[in-house]
Amino acid sequence: MKYKRILLKLSGESLMGEQKYGIDVKRVESYARQIKEITDMGVQVGIVIGGGNIFRGLSGTNKGFDRVKGDSMGMLATVINSLALSSALDNENCKNKVLTAIRMEPIGEFYSKAKAVEYLENGYVTIFSAGTGNPYFTTDTGSSLRAIEIEADAMLKGTRVDGIYTADPEKDPTAVKFEKITYDEIYNRGLKVMDLTATTMCKENHLPIVVFNMDVEGNLKKVMEGAGIGTVVYSEEYA
Repeated sequence: MKYKRILLKLSGESLMGEQKYGIDVKRVESYARQIKEITDMGVQVGIVIGGGNIFRGLSGTNKGFDRVKGDSMGMLATVINSLALSSALDNENCKNKVLTAIRMEPIGEFYSKAKAVEYLENGYVTIFSAGTGNPYFTTDTGSSLRAIEIEADAMLKGTRVDGIYTADPEKDPTAVKFEKITYDEIYNRGLKVMDLTATTMCKENHLPIVVFNMDVEGNLKKVMEGAGIGTVVYSEEYA
């Protein structure tokens, strides 16, 4: 098995499935099945989900919302998504806990590293919601922070694209996929894998990222088995 403990980052948009808004139950069920599959292999799984399928703070600001209030709304959207995934995991008999970066018991437990690691070591899928608890930070940054805190072996970024390309493959048919790429090359090429804060945190803490297509069922297990799908981002000094 390639990784013992991972942080899985899922975008809120991916939960929409074929819809234009909200949560596609079939998509969440697919994710839950894939997560259960790797926990059965003994992998310790932490998860961060975005909130873009419900509300995104930055786009709210463009429509006249106060940025801090908008980001708070976005954080609450991630809690809604986390509860949806938690419920789907329950249906798969996969034990899990929702931890929140803002106090909101009994919806979820208030986050601490000690509590998170204890749950992971005891086989619970641990879902980290409400971002970092602060405005101006994306859920990508939140997932980088949590991955580093729980000392994950890697951050897995589940997207609808099967890796990192030289250009957006949905817009440019000539785009070429990378099997591996260094953080420095991402900077130099101006590739949008995550926002700069999140990417820098991962680089400075030598945390590899695997970008892969989570919408193809079975792919998560393949990443764990080292099947070579997706793109690995790594620090050159730790190659």
